[in-house]
Amino acid sequence: MSERGRLGDFLYARRAQLRPADVGLKDYGDRRRVAGLRREELALLAGVSASYYTRLEQGQSVGASPEILDAVARALCLDEAERVHLHNLADAGRRRPPARRPRPEQAGTTTLQLLSTLESVPALVTGRRTDVLAWNRLGHALFAAHLSPDSPEQASRRPNLARMLFLDPHTRALYADWTAKAKAIVENLRMVAGRHPDDTLLTSLIGELTVKSPEFATMWTGHRVHPCDFARHEMRHPLVGTLTVTQQSLDLPQAQDQHLVLAVTEPGSPSRAAVTLLGQALADEALAANRPSPAGPQSAGPPNPAGPQSPVNRPGAAPAEEPRKGS
Repeated sequence: MSERGRLGDFLYARRAQLRPADVGLKDYGDRRRVAGLRREELALLAGVSASYYTRLEQGQSVGASPEILDAVARALCLDEAERVHLHNLADAGRRRPPARRPRPEQAGTTTLQLLSTLESVPALVTGRRTDVLAWNRLGHALFAAHLSPDSPEQASRRPNLARMLFLDPHTRALYADWTAKAKAIVENLRMVAGRHPDDTLLTSLIGELTVKSPEFATMWTGHRVHPCDFARHEMRHPLVGTLTVTQQSLDLPQAQDQHLVLAVTEPGSPSRAAVTLLGQALADEALAANRPSPAGPQSAGPPNPAGPQSPVNRPGAAPAEEPRKGS
């Protein structure tokens, strides 16, 4: 973060993305020294003085009223999510909460019960920072079959969707249009960071991705914000092939900043058939894992092939009969 602070960085980035024609100003073809609109032009559109807007963008004024922020949002052509993000940044600058390490997130009992009822739809529960707090069998098989099924159960081992998307080649290969998915998750993280500026774990995640992924760093500097709540994606699954899913993220009212993410397919479509096939593969795998070995208990390895319930292991049992020669 620069000396301008989060609010100033956001204003600067969004002003640089506007052109005079975008806001109804004439462009006389003069050579502009800055990208996008000048501060004076933005201030004029917002109905504030140029000096006041300059102080606001430079982080020297943290007392902007909601009305002024709304006027600046209109001048920047922000949508509703971006307008709310602007207010969140201004509020965070005023209160400046002390940084503290948040508690690990957990999926509640009610949430886990809800997840267990979703047997035919891939689903997972995510936390504030896109950590996977829980998933059902189809959710694990669709999104992260290369990871251990129990990995969400321990905070230190939990998969993180943002980290996986940028740093895990398996997850990256899942999406036909990886760039669109990546932009969506970055825009959502930007919005969350505006609401929780004191979340040190979130700040650490953003710092890690900025250092390790040049693509993330480039997208992050765009300061775009948008909720990642509904999108269609073409996925290329290594087991069932290509399928199109609508990923819907539903707020969980019983847990703040937790979401139920569903991968929905159209009835009767090849994509629905692919999900059904994936579920059948899981059922076959579970059946095979529970099926007794054809060789019976004698197939168990050393130290005692007969197993603990064999007569040779019971006190006072007669010695096992020696095999006949030639048998």
